[in-house]
Amino acid sequence: MADGQPDGQETKRQRSGRTQRRESRMHGTEGVGRPYIVRNIPTYDILSEENLIRIETTADRILAEVGIEFRDDPEALELWRKAGAQIDGLLVKFEPGMLREVLKTAPAEFTQHARNPARSVRIGGRNVVFAPAYGSPFVMDLDKGRRYGTLQDFENFVKLAQASPWLHHSGGTVCEPTDVAVNKRHFDMVYAHLRYSDRPFLGSVTAQSRAEDSIDMARLVFGADFVDRNCVIMGNVNVNSPLVWDGTMTTVFRAYARANQASVIVPFILGGAMGPVTNAGAIAQSLAETMAGCALTQLERPGAPVIFGNFLSSMSLRSGSPTFGTPEPAIGSMVIGQLARRLNLPLRCSGNFTTSKLPDAQAMTESTMSMLAAVHCGANFLLHSAGFLDGLLSMSYEKFVMDTDLCGALHSYMDGVKIDDNELALDAFREVGPGNHFFGCAHTMANYETAFWDSQTADNEPFEKWEAAGSVDAATRANARWKKVLAEYEAPPLDEGTDEALRDFIERRKAGMQDAWY
Repeated sequence: MADGQPDGQETKRQRSGRTQRRESRMHGTEGVGRPYIVRNIPTYDILSEENLIRIETTADRILAEVGIEFRDDPEALELWRKAGAQIDGLLVKFEPGMLREVLKTAPAEFTQHARNPARSVRIGGRNVVFAPAYGSPFVMDLDKGRRYGTLQDFENFVKLAQASPWLHHSGGTVCEPTDVAVNKRHFDMVYAHLRYSDRPFLGSVTAQSRAEDSIDMARLVFGADFVDRNCVIMGNVNVNSPLVWDGTMTTVFRAYARANQASVIVPFILGGAMGPVTNAGAIAQSLAETMAGCALTQLERPGAPVIFGNFLSSMSLRSGSPTFGTPEPAIGSMVIGQLARRLNLPLRCSGNFTTSKLPDAQAMTESTMSMLAAVHCGANFLLHSAGFLDGLLSMSYEKFVMDTDLCGALHSYMDGVKIDDNELALDAFREVGPGNHFFGCAHTMANYETAFWDSQTADNEPFEKWEAAGSVDAATRANARWKKVLAEYEAPPLDEGTDEALRDFIERRKAGMQDAWY
């Protein structure tokens, strides 16, 4: 009992303090929140050693007997020639074991530094990093419907990611700002990540010059010497499946590697279109394509950080439309996780995938299927963790909020079960005894503020209270929440001199370019 305070009562100051502590946990305002997750649950390994070897052998045979084309990048072909690959025009073939040998210089873990050091993330090992969805040309909300994304939308999603305690990374092209010329928009996107977030981010990958501009902007913030020694920016690149690496992508990821910056190497395989309909075959193809890309980063600069990426998906064989959040790619992710660990590389896998056109039950069912697969397969970097809708064609404001809520639940899920005297709660059993409740016991009172994860969007009230409040559904609650978050958003501090240098760089670079819209 506090001095001068009757039993059973509390002061306004105590109530206020408790509320503030609860708010700080929910909204990540206590310090800077959790920079990334360190998983305390094991990975789920589903294939035997014998079957893993069969997949690896199939990938080796694809590489040795079929090969991969490297188009529009003579320097990449020369790197392969010097490394001992067989070159026939654009086709490159690899002896079994060659790529695994090259990949031995790639780090198993690395840090991507944020401009706020407390936000830096560790990628690889037991570490898990959530990043927003990437690449949608459209945006969507309940008020305005589906429309082309703008720079304001892009900035809004950067702000929403910065404000979420459950994301760890600002992402990259969170939506396409289609109101800015194609050849200039990368400046505005990178600037938005640096100005409105203090978390790690992804740079441009649509051309080598744009990747180099992105790296140069990072150098202005972090310093050229620091960037040469540390990863501060990453690029996410895709194979032109099946079995083609085009020069746009290889010159980009070689530029990142040359600067000692990380690339995420990702096949995009729709079963039945860019790969076989059978899961094992698509996994073997993915392994072959990804190893080739990852290995090329090491030929460019041994020791450069690289992430083994994966994007398996299915399709409707009746219509030819892609499908996302289906069970076959989800279980395939488990195998990809095993294969990436055997290569000792960090893994990017899966995300909150869905083909639904609305933030509805289908969207969350498919997203949960994909996201749990990524969690259990051991993914370290989860792009598309929030906002993915419409088969990635649309970035949804409401889905973003609903997805970040799921990410919050996954923080607790991956914490596992802690075992200590407090957690075992023997004193609580002694106090309560048989037939009584734990609601007001000392153990509950000591732990109730941190015992359970609190959803920011769920309605857990009785039916009658929910009905009396307007029978509001989850998407409508999410609509109100993203508006509230943006209204309360405050940009993290950025040194005025650094901001001026970034703006000057952008102005000078743009001044020498004619607008290009394709």
